[in-house]
Formats: sequence, structure tokens, C-alpha cells
Amino acid sequence: MGRVEAASSFLLLLAIIVSKGIPGTLAGKEAWGYVDVRDGAHMFWWLYYADSQSAQHKDLPLVMWLQGGPGGSGSGFGNFEEIGPLTRDLEPRKTSWVQAASVLFVDNPVGTGFSYTDMPDVYATNVATVASDMLVLLKHFFTDKAEFQSIPFYIFSESYGGKMAAAISLELTKAIAQGTVKCNFAGVALGDSWISPLDSVMTWGPYLYTTSLLDDAGLADVNSAAEAVKKAMEQQQFAEATELWSVTETVVEQNTNGVNFYNILTQDSDDKLTSSAGEDYISLQTRRHIRPLHSQSLSELMNGPIRKKLGIIPQNVTWGGQAEEVFSYMAGDFMRPVVDIVDQLLTAGVNVTVYNGQLDLIVDTMGQELWVKRLKWEGLSAFNKLKWTALNDPTSRGMTGAFYKIYKNFAFYWILKAGHMIPSDQGPMALQMMKMITQQE
Repeated sequence: MGRVEAASSFLLLLAIIVSKGIPGTLAGKEAWGYVDVRDGAHMFWWLYYADSQSAQHKDLPLVMWLQGGPGGSGSGFGNFEEIGPLTRDLEPRKTSWVQAASVLFVDNPVGTGFSYTDMPDVYATNVATVASDMLVLLKHFFTDKAEFQSIPFYIFSESYGGKMAAAISLELTKAIAQGTVKCNFAGVALGDSWISPLDSVMTWGPYLYTTSLLDDAGLADVNSAAEAVKKAMEQQQFAEATELWSVTETVVEQNTNGVNFYNILTQDSDDKLTSSAGEDYISLQTRRHIRPLHSQSLSELMNGPIRKKLGIIPQNVTWGGQAEEVFSYMAGDFMRPVVDIVDQLLTAGVNVTVYNGQLDLIVDTMGQELWVKRLKWEGLSAFNKLKWTALNDPTSRGMTGAFYKIYKNFAFYWILKAGHMIPSDQGPMALQMMKMITQQE
């Protein structure tokens, strides 16, 4: 069912690095492989064993990282741009999560990253299929890597990855209860997550206005476009809502001189994204939300030395080559909320954490707080009455890096000076947060 390549990969990667003239090393143990989750659907995973100076990997948690998009690659972006042991330049990352946990990257849905499909009709079209596919992979993983069955297992996510993580967590909880998957599931963390898309879209205008990125006329334009999305959602026209979401983003760009949806204080002056004549919204959204996860330099790394290192990628598979198809097939499900799934997780006693970056627009914190306040979870009233606690910035003495609140099995982290990709923007704070969530601090 699965094809696996495992190694203490120091010599292999070092040979690649030396041959490319790139400095940097990776001494930790790794494993990677494919799992055929359905006929014609092949999902790639990549595991880094925890590499800590003070503890063995069996004494540290296992974290699975899920990227957004859908169509963004965890094995690429999450690994080399956010939390993996090496940076995109193959330099050691000081804030790698591998120093405090074993980290499992999975390219999902199928067709993402190094994952691939043999035929169009096996792409996932909704989160239910995404969750079902992941359950097949996790069952295979925990059977093949039985040493991890008793280790606390956490799912961390970003963006659309959070929507997938919620659905996966619920199905995993059921599978564990039924005895079909053996693992020690300890919680899910939803980072800047697309849990309630409409709440995000409806707060774009107010958020940009209060940060002086819209004037009165611009606020009216953005709010008007957002109302059209809301109308489509109320009519259960989810595919149309996705198209109107794309239109709303264009209105935002036109009124803000091209604000960066991932960090409002960062603007790429040479990368203004405007819709060209005849371009369909899927292509436009791929450029907006998939391309930032597949930069040319990252693509060259993944399709060059990393592909060579892994040694199992089929010749006809290009890293990121099916990303647009992944997004396109999921478009009809894209705007559907999964707040009810979060409620079910909390009711089932699953530890749920929400964390969000202060400077994120695409999934702004205002929108996250709105859906959280509508949870039906019995502990919500007590949670809302709590005052948050400040966390010091790990790298700036006396500076606040975040706030957080925890009540029973629910937590919320507000990460300051960070956008959508929190580990990229505030690596030390993200690492500390991960340690707190996994009960290491």
C-alpha cells in the first residue's frame, strides 16, 4: 500500500549540498514515502524525528503540519520556509520545531506538492474526502511506525489547512474510538485558519479601515462586495460565493494599492496581482494564494536537490505541478464553514487551539473572534470572561510577543507582529507557542 524510503540522511544530503556548493547540514533521522489513499491517488509524507539535545524522540510529541491553499505543500513551504530543520537556503533553522517534536509533513489534498493523481476524477472535492484520505495515510503511518502509537500526536495547521485539520481531527477521534487507528491523539491547533470564510470576508473592510488602509469610499466598496458573498452564502451557492470572494479580493487590491493579504505591513511592489482579460478566477486565485507557496527558488530546490535526495518521486511528477487542479476541484467546497466541526471536537473533549497573526488580512483575527463567540461549546461563557495573559517576546526582553487564554480544552493565542505565516514572521514566538500547546512549557 505504501512505498517508503527511510534514512539517517546526513551523508546523502551532505553529498547533495557539497555538489551544489550550498552550505548547511542535517544530521537528524528522517523517513518519507507514499501511501496510496485511493486508486490513482498517491499521498506523500515526510517525517523528521525530533532532534533534541535534552530528550530522545520517544519522549517528545509528534506534530503533523498541514499547509493551506488548498494546494500548498507542507513538504515544501512549511518545511523549508517555516518550521523544518533547514531553511530554503539549506541553512540550519534556529527556530525549527524539530528541536522540540518529531514533525510529519503531509502533502494534501492529493495532487499537492509531491502527492499526485493518475486521473482527474480522483482529486478531492470536499473536506470529507480530504479527511477520509488522511485517515488512510495515518492508519498506514501508525502501523508502519508503531513506535509513535503511544507518543502524543498533535495536528498543527495554517490557513485552509486548518479547515482540513478540523475535519481530519473529528474523523481521527472516531477512528481511535472504533479501534481502526492506533495513536495518542492529543489535540489540534488551527493557525490563521479558514474555519468560517464569511466571517473573514465580512471583516476585511473594517480591519483595513481601522489600520488606515481604506478610506471611506474604499470601505464602502469592500463592504458592498463582501455583502454579495454573504448573499450567495445565505442561498447556499458555495461555488458562486467562491467566485465572489475572488471579486472581493480584487476590490480590496484596487482600493489599497495592492495590500498583501498575508501581512498588511509587507508589500511586494513588483508583484501587483490584477486580473487580466480573459483570466478565470481559478487562475487568478492560484496566482494569489498558491504561487506565494511555490516561489521559483523553492520550486527549484524541491524539483532539484530535494527530489534527488528523496529518490522515490516518479519521473512524471513535478512538485507543485497539480496545485491549480487541487484548488479548482475544491472550489465548490471552499467557502463552506466548519464551525460546527470545531464545536463537535470541543464537545468530544479534544484539545483545540486557535492561533492568529495580528497582521493577517486573509484570515484576520477579527473574523476568527466572531466565529469563536458563536460556538455552542458549554465552556464558552467562562472562556469569554477570562482576561488574556501576556507572553514576552522570546527575542526582545520586556516586549510583548503574544497574548493567550485557556479554559479547559480550548485555547486562543493572539500572535503580535505576525501575518498569515506565523512561524515565518515570528519564529521564536511560534516555537514557544508550540511548546506550550504540546505541554512542554
